[in-house]
Parts: sequence; structure tokens; C-alpha cells
Amino acid sequence: MLGLPAGHVTGVPGLSRAAQLKALGNGVVPQQAAGAVRLLLDRLDDIPLAV
Repeated sequence: MLGLPAGHVTGVPGLSRAAQLKALGNGVVPQQAAGAVRLLLDRLDDIPLAV
């Protein structure tokens, strides 16, 4: 659902359920991060280069 491979968080030995949820809650969905990077790269064309 988050675009992560199966077991990315739940397959970590010894990680409690609470720790799994915390790790996922603090994460960034990879597709959102990729979209943000594309948006920022597109805006680079609008920034004048210092000479």
C-alpha cells in the first residue's frame, strides 16, 4: 500500500508492532518523494545561474 516491498518493516526481527507503526509513520511514501524531486528539478530551470 505504501509502495514498499513486502516485509520492508514487518520482516525486521525483534521489531515490536509499535516500533513498526512508528517507522512507517515517520516514513515518506517513495512515490511522493519521487514526485517532490521531479517538481523541484523542474523548478531549477526557473532559477538564474550566478555568473
